[in-house]
Amino acid sequence: MEILGGVSQLNSGLQIPLIGFGTAALPQNKDDLSKAVATALKVGYRHFDTASIYGTEAALGEALNGAFQSRVVKRDEVFVTTKLYAGDHEDPVSALKTSLKELQLEYLDLYLIHWPINLKKGSSHPMPREEDFLPLDIKSIWRGLENCVELGLTKSIGVSNFSCKKTEDLLSYANIPPAVNQVEMHPMWQQKKLRDYCTKVNIHVSAHCPLGSFGTYYGSNAVMENTVIKEIAQRRGKTVAQVLLRWGLEQGVSVLPKSYNEGRLAENYQIFDWSLTRDDHEKIGKLEQKRIVRRDGLINPTTSPYRTIEDLWDGEI
Repeated sequence: MEILGGVSQLNSGLQIPLIGFGTAALPQNKDDLSKAVATALKVGYRHFDTASIYGTEAALGEALNGAFQSRVVKRDEVFVTTKLYAGDHEDPVSALKTSLKELQLEYLDLYLIHWPINLKKGSSHPMPREEDFLPLDIKSIWRGLENCVELGLTKSIGVSNFSCKKTEDLLSYANIPPAVNQVEMHPMWQQKKLRDYCTKVNIHVSAHCPLGSFGTYYGSNAVMENTVIKEIAQRRGKTVAQVLLRWGLEQGVSVLPKSYNEGRLAENYQIFDWSLTRDDHEKIGKLEQKRIVRRDGLINPTTSPYRTIEDLWDGEI
């Protein structure tokens, strides 16, 4: 399968690069991130993903601004995404202005609702307490994001971690449709139902945790250690990560791997000049499916809008 141009057209009119540089890695080190961004730009990355809750906006912004000033790359040649923290839903415009100041940018390419949950400002993360939850009104939050577009603060808006049902509900009242739904996706959680739905309604799917987020408190080594993927990688002379990322591209999504290692950054980008075979896809298609990033901490019987994990994911679990 040929991937033409390494980009996908969004319903907002922008083109999103199909492989991005994720910045949710923990623990964070500003110098490590700055060096990794410089390496990523040199390798060819033009898509950078962050979020206010990651604590990486300032470091990413400083690194990108340095690249702009030294003319390594122009602002309109990079695609920058950040996300609205659940504790800032009352005023998305102010939250985005704060993020832009941190990023040293005049505008964003994509702004996402990070999670379909509403919390008090300054609430504990990633495990909010029962008293941290507020009533959830996605319609009001979305209107705030639409206002961000109208003010020229971002060119595209979207969601993250939304099920088919939540996305469908949003489309019923959105004046500006979401351009992207960023969700967990990898061969062990293939999201076929969601991908089919998003294709039908012209929403691009972007894959976070495309390698299973191994080495993080919320991730798993199961994806990188899968014997089927390892066998395909060995037979093709590729790394396991390359097979995982190439598989994502061949599903029509963009992928957001996280690595600050110079060698792995380069390897992860080398996925455009080869393809998986039909046999590879058949083997991957038979893998047992299991969501890794469940977020059970967003469930409680009193203050959360979600009483069960099935409620949070609308049965997509």
